[in-house]
Amino acid sequence: MSKSLLIISRQSPWSGPSAREALDIALAGGAFDLPIGMLFLDDGVFQLSSAQQPTTLQQKDLGANLQALPMFGVEALYVAQRSLAERGLLGQPMRLAAECLDDAALSALIDRYDQVITL
Repeated sequence: MSKSLLIISRQSPWSGPSAREALDIALAGGAFDLPIGMLFLDDGVFQLSSAQQPTTLQQKDLGANLQALPMFGVEALYVAQRSLAERGLLGQPMRLAAECLDDAALSALIDRYDQVITL
Protein backbone atom coordinates (compact mmCIF):
# COMPACT_ATOMS: atom_id res chain seq x y z
CA MET A 1 0.00 0.00 0.00
CA SER A 2 1.27 3.47 -0.90
CA LYS A 3 2.12 5.89 1.84
CA SER A 4 0.12 9.09 1.86
CA LEU A 5 1.90 12.35 1.14
CA LEU A 6 0.97 15.88 2.16
CA ILE A 7 2.67 18.69 0.27
CA ILE A 8 2.68 22.00 2.12
CA SER A 9 3.20 24.94 -0.20
CA ARG A 10 4.26 28.04 1.76
CA GLN A 11 5.69 30.30 -0.95
CA SER A 12 3.91 32.83 -3.12
CA PRO A 13 3.85 32.06 -6.84
CA TRP A 14 6.27 34.89 -7.60
CA SER A 15 8.90 34.46 -4.86
CA GLY A 16 10.94 31.76 -6.56
CA PRO A 17 10.61 28.21 -7.85
CA SER A 18 9.14 26.63 -4.67
CA ALA A 19 5.48 27.11 -5.62
CA ARG A 20 5.98 25.54 -9.03
CA GLU A 21 8.06 22.70 -7.55
CA ALA A 22 5.32 21.89 -5.03
CA LEU A 23 2.78 21.69 -7.85
CA ASP A 24 5.12 19.57 -9.96
CA ILE A 25 5.60 17.09 -7.11
CA ALA A 26 1.84 16.87 -6.59
CA LEU A 27 1.16 16.33 -10.29
CA ALA A 28 3.90 13.69 -10.60
CA GLY A 29 2.66 11.83 -7.55
CA GLY A 30 -0.91 12.02 -8.78
CA ALA A 31 0.15 10.53 -12.11
CA PHE A 32 1.37 7.48 -10.17
CA ASP A 33 -1.87 7.24 -8.17
CA LEU A 34 -0.21 8.12 -4.86
CA PRO A 35 -2.58 9.38 -2.16
CA ILE A 36 -1.63 13.06 -2.13
CA GLY A 37 -2.99 16.08 -0.34
CA MET A 38 -1.89 19.66 -0.81
CA LEU A 39 -2.00 22.39 1.83
CA PHE A 40 -1.57 26.07 0.99
CA LEU A 41 -0.12 27.85 4.00
CA ASP A 42 1.43 31.26 4.73
CA ASP A 43 2.21 33.09 1.45
CA GLY A 44 1.31 29.90 -0.43
CA VAL A 45 -2.35 31.00 -0.23
CA PHE A 46 -1.56 33.63 -2.87
CA GLN A 47 -1.32 30.76 -5.38
CA LEU A 48 -5.07 30.31 -5.06
CA SER A 49 -5.96 33.97 -5.49
CA SER A 50 -7.89 34.66 -8.65
CA ALA A 51 -6.69 38.28 -8.60
CA GLN A 52 -3.14 37.42 -9.64
CA GLN A 53 -1.45 39.37 -12.41
CA PRO A 54 1.73 37.38 -13.07
CA THR A 55 2.57 39.15 -16.32
CA THR A 56 3.01 42.41 -14.38
CA LEU A 57 5.92 40.72 -12.57
CA GLN A 58 7.06 38.95 -15.74
CA GLN A 59 6.18 35.60 -14.19
CA LYS A 60 4.45 32.57 -15.62
CA ASP A 61 0.90 31.94 -14.44
CA LEU A 62 0.50 28.79 -12.31
CA GLY A 63 -3.25 28.64 -12.96
CA ALA A 64 -3.04 25.81 -15.48
CA ASN A 65 -0.97 23.71 -13.06
CA LEU A 66 -3.49 24.34 -10.27
CA GLN A 67 -6.42 23.42 -12.52
CA ALA A 68 -4.66 20.17 -13.49
CA LEU A 69 -4.43 18.90 -9.90
CA PRO A 70 -7.90 17.24 -9.82
CA MET A 71 -7.29 15.72 -13.28
CA PHE A 72 -4.20 14.00 -11.83
CA GLY A 73 -6.14 12.69 -8.83
CA VAL A 74 -4.98 15.37 -6.38
CA GLU A 75 -8.36 16.32 -4.97
CA ALA A 76 -7.50 16.70 -1.28
CA LEU A 77 -6.77 20.44 -1.32
CA TYR A 78 -6.61 22.52 1.84
CA VAL A 79 -5.95 26.14 2.72
CA ALA A 80 -5.10 27.69 6.10
CA GLN A 81 -7.86 30.01 7.28
CA ARG A 82 -5.44 32.09 9.35
CA SER A 83 -3.14 32.59 6.34
CA LEU A 84 -6.05 33.78 4.22
CA ALA A 85 -7.19 36.18 6.93
CA GLU A 86 -3.70 37.58 7.56
CA ARG A 87 -3.29 38.34 3.86
CA GLY A 88 -6.76 39.82 3.32
CA LEU A 89 -7.91 36.93 1.15
CA LEU A 90 -10.60 35.43 3.39
CA GLY A 91 -13.87 35.43 1.47
CA GLN A 92 -12.17 36.36 -1.82
CA PRO A 93 -12.71 34.26 -4.97
CA MET A 94 -10.16 31.48 -5.39
CA ARG A 95 -8.91 29.74 -8.54
CA LEU A 96 -9.48 26.30 -7.08
CA ALA A 97 -11.81 24.96 -4.41
CA ALA A 98 -9.89 24.06 -1.26
CA GLU A 99 -11.14 23.15 2.19
CA CYS A 100 -10.49 26.03 4.59
CA LEU A 101 -9.03 24.79 7.90
CA ASP A 102 -8.49 26.44 11.27
CA ASP A 103 -5.34 25.84 13.34
CA ALA A 104 -6.70 22.76 15.17
CA ALA A 105 -7.82 21.16 11.91
CA LEU A 106 -4.39 21.86 10.35
CA SER A 107 -2.67 19.94 13.11
CA ALA A 108 -5.06 17.01 12.68
CA LEU A 109 -4.56 17.09 8.91
CA ILE A 110 -0.78 16.86 9.16
CA ASP A 111 -1.08 13.94 11.60
CA ARG A 112 -3.21 11.99 9.08
CA TYR A 113 -0.46 11.81 6.46
CA ASP A 114 2.45 9.36 6.49
CA GLN A 115 4.90 11.80 4.89
CA VAL A 116 4.98 15.61 4.70
CA ILE A 117 7.00 17.77 2.33
CA THR A 118 7.20 21.51 2.90
CA LEU A 119 8.27 23.86 0.12
